[in-house]
Amino acid sequence: MDHVILGIDIGGTSIKAGVLVSGHLQEIRSIPTPALESQEVILESLASFIETFLSYSFEGIGIGIPGLVDPQEGVVLGLANIPSFQHVELRKFLFGRFKKPVFINNDANCFALGVHQFGVGKRFQNLVGITLGTGVGGGIIIHGKLYSGVNSAAGEWCGASYLDRTFEDYCSGKFFNRVYQSKPKALAKLAQEGDPIALQAFDEFGRHVGELLKVILYSLAPEAIVLGGSIRKTYPLFEKSMRETLETFAYPSVLEKLRILVSDLDETAIHGAVALVNLQAEPAPQSH
Repeated sequence: MDHVILGIDIGGTSIKAGVLVSGHLQEIRSIPTPALESQEVILESLASFIETFLSYSFEGIGIGIPGLVDPQEGVVLGLANIPSFQHVELRKFLFGRFKKPVFINNDANCFALGVHQFGVGKRFQNLVGITLGTGVGGGIIIHGKLYSGVNSAAGEWCGASYLDRTFEDYCSGKFFNRVYQSKPKALAKLAQEGDPIALQAFDEFGRHVGELLKVILYSLAPEAIVLGGSIRKTYPLFEKSMRETLETFAYPSVLEKLRILVSDLDETAIHGAVALVNLQAEPAPQSH
């Protein structure tokens, strides 16, 4: 039987959602996130948005959140870009409103799950998904299952110390903004036109990403690392320096077996949110 599931990706600027019908995402829509409003206003906006999908008679709701989550209890512990969204009993609220099972996890975990279930990561049992965008996120699949860790914090290499800052400061859009006072997309256009400074920016970026991937290899030695996020589209500009840096990894036999892939899905977080529902073997209680 085909499941009909609503997947939602809550971000600091927009809330996106789509319905999985017969294995395909349909009706992807978005609304602006009322990020500076009260918790109550945000919850009501989310509920109103979900109501626009009720004609699909979806069986469950999966949600990806850019922050820490208690997936067992369905509680959002905190979001950096949405100040009022701290310790929100999101599952309890949505189950009370829609009487459908609700599953919540970190958005980078949803990315890893999405590429494993629907994208280029399908053929791997052990993989890491890394999102390179405004920030850096990580998700881990072990033996075909999502490993979330405590409060869905597994894979948060972004906060690890690196050089004078953290990996996030060097492996995300923050690097281009801080060091080159430009956005990755604008620099990519210049680099494609042969601009030497833009080319240098991506060469440096690739070396930093290579160092991040080495840490992941030392931690987990996965079969595959899948790159996602908006900066993945500039991969040809930083692949060479990234791979040169990886060559300094201490175990060549591990490196030999590693596949580095670029996500082929644009809505991976929604795919992953859907998979949270689709694959949930033992649903936690939906009400208290």
